[in-house]
Amino acid sequence: MKEHKGAHAFQSEHHTVVTIGTFDGVHVGHQKIIERLVNSAKAGNLESAILTFFPHPRMVLQKDSDIKLINTIQERKEILEKSGIDHLIVHPFTVQFSRLSAQEFVRDILVNRLKAKKVIIGYDHRFGRNRTADINDLRKFGEQYDFEVEEISKQDVEEVAVSSTKIRKALMAGRVEKANRYLSYPFALAGTVVKGKGLGREFGVPTANLNIEEDYKLVPANGVYVVKSEIGGENYFGMMNIGTNPTVGGTEQTIETHFFDLQKDLYDTYLSIELLTRIRDEKKFDSVEKLKIAMKQDKAFSMQYIRDNYGG
Repeated sequence: MKEHKGAHAFQSEHHTVVTIGTFDGVHVGHQKIIERLVNSAKAGNLESAILTFFPHPRMVLQKDSDIKLINTIQERKEILEKSGIDHLIVHPFTVQFSRLSAQEFVRDILVNRLKAKKVIIGYDHRFGRNRTADINDLRKFGEQYDFEVEEISKQDVEEVAVSSTKIRKALMAGRVEKANRYLSYPFALAGTVVKGKGLGREFGVPTANLNIEEDYKLVPANGVYVVKSEIGGENYFGMMNIGTNPTVGGTEQTIETHFFDLQKDLYDTYLSIELLTRIRDEKKFDSVEKLKIAMKQDKAFSMQYIRDNYGG
């Protein structure tokens, strides 16, 4: 897969089949559309291209939007890279770009830049300034500029929309196993390990305190989770606490992971940590001793879950 930073950076000697969308999550619904894109490109001796946008349009056009995304843009790129597409075009979404007329978008972006010979698009897709153009307009442009339009059915489009909504809702409720089924891969949190207050070490369970730079990344509901991460080429399991540590008077949300059987300083390490299942809500215990007992129970639950699901 070749990545292009904007349509104006796209370079290829071949014509393309293009689909357009944010593809947040790159979940099972998206994967069905991508498979259709790749197969269509092969059948027509064309190259497959996904045109996606960053920042998310709502971040630009709705300044008060608090939208949280399933993937960071880097995570989205890494997942799409495995999908078999030839080109990923990440176009900067700006107010100026949003003001392109439908004809300017089709002529200047799809035809002149991306060399589209076929566009695969949802039946309800709208584009151009104020999103006034629809698939019927696109078909007319196709006749004018010599490209084919293939419609994604209402059922398939709604599956994509519902899946994205369901995934976000599941994660916000802490239901990571449900989200992972829709994604077909484990949801992950990624960031740099920074120094925390060292409370885990005091309790005998040293933790890696994850700092996520992207403030638009969706963080699941507070609670304790079983997790997995690849560190130095090896897989390590552990348990993650997302929350404020209310038992010791904490107020700010932290993401802390205790990895089992790992004796390594992780400070300044960039980690991607997969969330496998949720153990319990975060809770304010009456004492630190009761918190320690709960953590032992969490570890026992985690170890049993790992044995049952990973043979560890």
